[in-house]
Amino acid sequence: MSIIESEGKKINLDDEGYLTNSEDWSPDVARKLAEREGLAPLSDEQISIIQFMRDYYGKFNAFPILNQVCKNVHQPRECVSEEFINPENAWKLAGLPKLSGIHFVSVDGKNYIMEECC
Repeated sequence: MSIIESEGKKINLDDEGYLTNSEDWSPDVARKLAEREGLAPLSDEQISIIQFMRDYYGKFNAFPILNQVCKNVHQPRECVSEEFINPENAWKLAGLPKLSGIHFVSVDGKNYIMEECC
């Protein structure tokens, strides 16, 4: 387990870097997680994508269809792939729980599909 600090608060992460309490999430936490993962600083567009993912998960308890994410945040059709490359990164930065039994597999280095695993 590790800890990051955001806005004066200590935030617990599991061994893979996922938040242990999704209620600890904020845009600043997302930025700290991105930095920890070695990703470039998050843009406002990326924050809107992960905020939509959080809202969708909160309402439906499921991963949203990627093209619907882009449509709902009024961005180009493949915004998740363009902004994050791997959608699993967006999921982690959104402070959502680790996807049990599912992972993302690239079909061409740019586009991803969900696949059962482990």
